[in-house]
Amino acid sequence: MPTPSACPQCTLPNIYPDGGNFVCADCGYEWPAAGEAVEDAMAVRDSNGNALAQGDTVVVIKDLKVKGSSIPLKQGTVIKNIRLVDGDAEHIEGSSDKIKGLVLKTCFLRKA
Repeated sequence: MPTPSACPQCTLPNIYPDGGNFVCADCGYEWPAAGEAVEDAMAVRDSNGNALAQGDTVVVIKDLKVKGSSIPLKQGTVIKNIRLVDGDAEHIEGSSDKIKGLVLKTCFLRKA
């Protein structure tokens, strides 16, 4: 069984094998020891666990303050035609009708 060097979710090295899985002692994330593609570990998912892809439409699930702008993103704001950030499964790029060039955390979004 190959031993990974760090958790794919939190990137901390405190992991241990548990049966056919590896478990991160810090965040509790579990992943299969063998047979999982790297793409699955880096899949971009919304707050409900749905996979996001380039060009999808997402909806903001709570009011968010935007750095550098006096206009907040209100709950229900639609972000069309998102772009995935390379090597980062927690962020997407997109634009709303009022604010351009947003970088948003996926935990505050749901797929439309």
